[in-house]
Amino acid sequence: MKKVLVACGGAVATSTVAAGKIKGLLKENNIEADVQQCRVSELASKADSADLIVTTAKVDRDYGVPVIHGIAYISGVGIDKTNQEVLDNLRS
Repeated sequence: MKKVLVACGGAVATSTVAAGKIKGLLKENNIEADVQQCRVSELASKADSADLIVTTAKVDRDYGVPVIHGIAYISGVGIDKTNQEVLDNLRS
């Protein structure tokens, strides 16, 4: 099973919205994944077990796994492109 980390500054507001939308997207596309929320500050300690990181905050660090900027899950702008990026990374 794939593991997706959804990170924001406090692991409460924006990551909750993004995680919910990602879970729905994965369910619609029959992709089994464990979607977990965390703070950006926790990524360094959690990234090694993840297949994908989606963050609503700006992250420049390389964690050794793909990182997708997921602000589209909050703004709605570019949501189709972001959804496709998530699907492409989890299908590979």
